[in-house]
Amino acid sequence: MSVCISRPEDTLIQRLIVLTQAGLPLLEDPWAWLAEQLGLNIEATLELLKRLQAEGAIRRIAAVPNHYRLGYRHNGMTVWDVRDTDMPRLGALVGAQPFVSHCYRRPRRTAWRYNLFAMVHGRSSAEIDSYREHLRSMLGDASAADDMLVSSRILKKTGVRLPPTPR
Repeated sequence: MSVCISRPEDTLIQRLIVLTQAGLPLLEDPWAWLAEQLGLNIEATLELLKRLQAEGAIRRIAAVPNHYRLGYRHNGMTVWDVRDTDMPRLGALVGAQPFVSHCYRRPRRTAWRYNLFAMVHGRSSAEIDSYREHLRSMLGDASAADDMLVSSRILKKTGVRLPPTPR
C-alpha cells in the first residue's frame, strides 16, 4: 500500500505548469501576470522558475516562433554523415547558422549512416535547397553523404497537457 502526500508546493508547481504549458501570454510583463496568477510576488515566481530549471524540470524558457505564421512554410531536416573526429567543431558551426533552428548529433544505425541533423526553414523549396548547398559547402569532405527530409504536412506540435487545477 502506498500513500501519496501532496505538498502545497506540488499544487503550486502543477498550477505553474497548467498556466505556462501553452506558452506565456504576449504581455509587456508576462512574469508579473504569472506571479499574479500564482498568488506570489515576481521575485518568488522567478526563483521558482530558476529552481525548476536547475532541477531539470524546465529545460529552457524561450520564445518559440510559429514558422508557418511568419511565412516559413518549407522545412527540411538535413542529415549528414560527418566524420566523428570533426563532429564537435562542425556540429557547432552548422548549429550557428541563422537558418538552422536546431542541430544535434545522433548515433549512426545499421541502415542509417547519418550522425548530424540540422533543421532548416525557408519561404520556398528553392530556399531550403540553397541552405542545404551552403551546409554542404561548409562541411566539405568532412561529410561523406547527406540527404534532406522535407516536411509534407504540418503536424500538431504540442506535448502532454495537464487539465486546469482548482486554486
